[in-house]
Amino acid sequence: MKGKKSVPETITLTVPFKVKKRSGRKQIILPDFASPPPKLDNALIKALARAHRWKRLVDEGEFASIADLAAHEGIASSYLIRVMRLTNLAPDIIEAILDGKNPNKSLKELLDPMTPLWGEQRWELGYSNG
Repeated sequence: MKGKKSVPETITLTVPFKVKKRSGRKQIILPDFASPPPKLDNALIKALARAHRWKRLVDEGEFASIADLAAHEGIASSYLIRVMRLTNLAPDIIEAILDGKNPNKSLKELLDPMTPLWGEQRWELGYSNG
């Protein structure tokens, strides 16, 4: 037929992307112009909230000791202490987590002892360019 254009059966799209490993998972990173909304790590955010709440309760004298607070919460003291380590994260790291920019370590790894130096934390968790 005259004037009718043929439509190809296959269309190929090329989209630049990077594959990055985060928390043991592979994640596709798209260019800035096509970036999806950030994915919040709800478990990490919940742990951060608990850590700061528990620290406040201890600091304000609501509980005489970590052991008393752990007993009240129905958890092991050792777990409570590990979660409370999150309160030592640099404020900008906490802000980044709340914005969906997750660290390059899992929550389990974040509960391990970490340097108190914020600059080193940024480097260890992938928030530093240097």
